[in-house]
Amino acid sequence: MNALRRHRALTRIWASAPGWKGWFTSVNHTDLGRMFLTVAVFFFLVGGILAMLIRAQLATPRSAFMGPETYNQVFTMHGTIMMFLFAIPFFEGLAVYLLPKLLGTRDLAFPRLTAYGFWCYVFGGSMMIFALLAGIAPDSGWFMYPPLSSTIGAPGINSDFWLIGITFVEISAISAAVEITVTILRYRAPGMSLAKMPIFAWYALVTAVMILTGFPPLILGSILLELERAFGMPFFQVAQGGDALLWQHLFWMFGHPEVYIIFLPAAGAISTILPVMARTTLMGYGWVVAAAVSLAVLSFGLWVHHMFTTGIPHMGLAFFSAASTLVAVPTAVQIFAWIGTLWRGRPGLHLPMMWLLAFFATFVIGGLTGVMVAVVPFDWQAHDTYFIVAHLHYVLIGGFVFPMLAALYYWMPHFVGRKTYFKLGGVAFWLIVPGFHGTFLLLHWAGLLGMRRRIDSYGPGQGWEIINLIASVSGFVMAIGFALVLIDVIINAVTAIRGSRDPWRAGTLEWAMPTPPAAYNFASLPHVDSRDPLYADRELPVRLARGEGYLGDPARGRRETLTVDIATGAPRTIVVFPGNTALPVLMSAVTGLFFLGMLVKDYWLVPISALGVIGCALAWVWSLGRRAPEGPLDAGRGAVLPVASEVADPPGWWGSLFLLLADGTFLGSLLFGYAFLWTIAPNWPPPAYAEPGPAALALVLAGAALTAVGGRLGALAGVAAALAGTVAVGLAALAVLAQVPDPAAHAYDATVWVLVGYALLHQVVALIMMALVAARRWAGHSAVTRRGAARVARLWSDYAALVALLAAAAVGLPGVLA
Repeated sequence: MNALRRHRALTRIWASAPGWKGWFTSVNHTDLGRMFLTVAVFFFLVGGILAMLIRAQLATPRSAFMGPETYNQVFTMHGTIMMFLFAIPFFEGLAVYLLPKLLGTRDLAFPRLTAYGFWCYVFGGSMMIFALLAGIAPDSGWFMYPPLSSTIGAPGINSDFWLIGITFVEISAISAAVEITVTILRYRAPGMSLAKMPIFAWYALVTAVMILTGFPPLILGSILLELERAFGMPFFQVAQGGDALLWQHLFWMFGHPEVYIIFLPAAGAISTILPVMARTTLMGYGWVVAAAVSLAVLSFGLWVHHMFTTGIPHMGLAFFSAASTLVAVPTAVQIFAWIGTLWRGRPGLHLPMMWLLAFFATFVIGGLTGVMVAVVPFDWQAHDTYFIVAHLHYVLIGGFVFPMLAALYYWMPHFVGRKTYFKLGGVAFWLIVPGFHGTFLLLHWAGLLGMRRRIDSYGPGQGWEIINLIASVSGFVMAIGFALVLIDVIINAVTAIRGSRDPWRAGTLEWAMPTPPAAYNFASLPHVDSRDPLYADRELPVRLARGEGYLGDPARGRRETLTVDIATGAPRTIVVFPGNTALPVLMSAVTGLFFLGMLVKDYWLVPISALGVIGCALAWVWSLGRRAPEGPLDAGRGAVLPVASEVADPPGWWGSLFLLLADGTFLGSLLFGYAFLWTIAPNWPPPAYAEPGPAALALVLAGAALTAVGGRLGALAGVAAALAGTVAVGLAALAVLAQVPDPAAHAYDATVWVLVGYALLHQVVALIMMALVAARRWAGHSAVTRRGAARVARLWSDYAALVALLAAAAVGLPGVLA
């Protein structure tokens, strides 16, 4: 088979449906990555327009441009859109598009999960835009501090849009994180060991794990606050045993890692682009990887950095101040590695390089002001002033937007397959960078002069007038620059001439394919022997097109790729991907009905949509299995490999493992909140504790044991054991809840209800999974083809048993100690 016939055959197998139908049925990572990026850019434009409204309001004293209510909605939505609907989704889109190409594979680990996450993002973001257009947008700040966001300070539906809409969007983030983690660890080109991975893949892996462990505290906080608003559960009400500071802890457990979740992908892009611009390789690859991992670990110990003025004990202040200063060390390692790379190379001043230089100047200033606010006495003076606003924008725009603009111009020839011809990008650069510094450098000064953040107006004579006027004019200059970038991208994508396959002479695998890329990425999969495969073998693209790599024969007529050993990159299995389907968009729409029912208080929609989600999930999983085993298959280059669905650790097992990492972080955050209220909150202990008693504890122990054992038994016995375990845990739960019948009475009672509900939910999930394995057996699936599914069910049943035991201990411990 020649290269052209192979291309046509693979295109028939991998291509999305033509026209508008393809938008709703595509599960191809290239299409979904472009869709992610397009929607994220749309939200960036909306957030930018809101920023210009803010600057127009603050340009002059006592401005009547907007009233206080409108201003509160505008600044809340500006921060919310930029943090939740632009920054993280833009990284997700870039990773979805690039990672399989960088790693030398044909798609992400779970293509339908990518599509489901994308549509959850679109529907959740649409809820927020509708609220903005309808004048009922959130107005309590993008951080939603109670009591400003509780029914006391915000009795309308505004805050509910934030809590429910953002939680809906975060499903997308968790889905993408699971997808990215499993793809990087298992879906690489054969021979690509961990030490040979592209540096961007390391950064994406660290970021994805941070999302899995950083987002659950905010998801928990959003659920607790919505339960308080909807049902009166007083988690944040002091008079009933709650504490508003619990929200701040949960929010900043997410919020400070979020800063590095945003920065690290940008750092990955810098580490990829900078060596190419300097015509050399990255200096200190191992040190840079270690610095990225260290930065991720340290970021989770810094959340109180944002709470220095809330009355933290002095020992806590000293610890978190030192930790906040220490984070400069791994950041400096990366900065010096990049400087060393430039020093030993021969940099060319192309447009991506210009944006990287703008990043260096801007981010270093942001880092220095970050060290300043890490010093407690200074933070006490600068907290809640425009100094903090300026610092935040220096870190986020300098540390994320500028590198992403470099990435845009670096990979644009890959996206569109065209040579950059028009030169608007250079004009935009000289508008954006001076405009940015003219805006936010001055706002440091305004903050030091005492200008408070989140104010909609100010009086004359305070020394802020000229600062705000210049900042507003500079802000509009910057906005014009961003508009020119958009125009430049559109013009070059539509009208520029066709370019070469590798215009930058880079060494990574994404340039080993024709551009724009085909739906299948690689006609055959490469074997990798170095960190920069194209530098080692410039003929590699031609040989792959000829089918000289793995899986070069499309005779089986289905979407196939390989998984590899995590450490060594040795090929392990052949993965068969599902084809195009509308199931992800349907499932995300049904998920949206669940959140919509919560939002409009039509609670009858909630159980119906929950059943719909379960039905979609069962249809999703059922379509993956085959009744008869295929046995080992030819993978090319002399390799004969088993099919992934017939081994003990299929991709679904790895996906479940990392999803349970996020789930366990959620449980840990819930137990942290419980301990925080127990030890810190006023009005504790409650009037009465729940005392499960020996019978209830015995039921929990029996239920947990039956659930765990059920995952290890045969089909019918396993379902029976899981059902008995669920009933036992359910009876114990009823006995406990009977002692605290009113969850609105006290924060302790409300926490018990949430813990019990969480445990019962996981019992039901484990039961459904074991029932699915049993159904496969009854449908005639062989023991080989259902072995992996059985291990997945066992993983969830073990976790459900652990949750039941931890919930029982948490509920019963206060009564025992009392």
